[in-house]
Amino acid sequence: MEISNNVSSYVNQYKTNNTLEKIATGLELNRAANDASSLVISDKLRTQSSGYVQAISNTNSAIASTQIADRAISEQSNILNSVKEKLLQASTDTTSQEGREALLKDVQNLLKGLDSIGSATNYNGESLLQSSSSDQSASQAKIYQTGTEESDTTESNSVQANTVGLGLSDLLSDLPSDFTAQDARDYLSRVDDAIGTLNDYRSDLGSTQNQLASTGRNLLTQETQTSRAESELSAANIARSLSDFNKQSVLSQAGAYTQSQFNITQQSVLRLLT
Repeated sequence: MEISNNVSSYVNQYKTNNTLEKIATGLELNRAANDASSLVISDKLRTQSSGYVQAISNTNSAIASTQIADRAISEQSNILNSVKEKLLQASTDTTSQEGREALLKDVQNLLKGLDSIGSATNYNGESLLQSSSSDQSASQAKIYQTGTEESDTTESNSVQANTVGLGLSDLLSDLPSDFTAQDARDYLSRVDDAIGTLNDYRSDLGSTQNQLASTGRNLLTQETQTSRAESELSAANIARSLSDFNKQSVLSQAGAYTQSQFNITQQSVLRLLT
């Protein structure tokens, strides 16, 4: 007499559960047993893709930071243009001493505004135009991590966009009563130099922005392609998995029915023998 068993139904049930797991997760690779070598590659690609996403975020933050600094320095340049106009007015002898004193007060108020921009401009709490909100020394050069490797960095130069760094601090402290037309003329070239310094800062920031934008586009391409490769490797074919699941379910039901019929036949034979 042959001893019956339902091993085949258990096997079919295991296959059905495995297929159902693929449908539920949307992944072809849910455990190393599915495909050990492919799982290792998939995990490596997923980690690499996550690194690219963070590097893109870092790059976007760096671009935002440089844009803020650029706009702030642009406003400082506008202030110095106004300062130069008032100095030109004060430098001519057709301006009275009283008028010259009033012009110097206007100039000093403008320079205070320039310093205020220098101390207040920051990104995420980091001062951009000087060392800190209370320290007018030059800011530290910024290093932005714009890639997944240690060497993937972009740097920007230090900045000292205030009256100290621009060589205009003594103009801020001059006494209006002692301010002469010659003093006003002497400051004209220094204001020109200060404007040139601000333009140099903006040029450096613009160059850094272009570099960051180029890096960001490259990172985006790499992240997209890496994610696509990982998806091709690990994503389940849902249509095929559903088809397999339906087929395995039918086979499992058929196997269970056949087994039950076989058991009934055996029981009938045993009754006849007894």
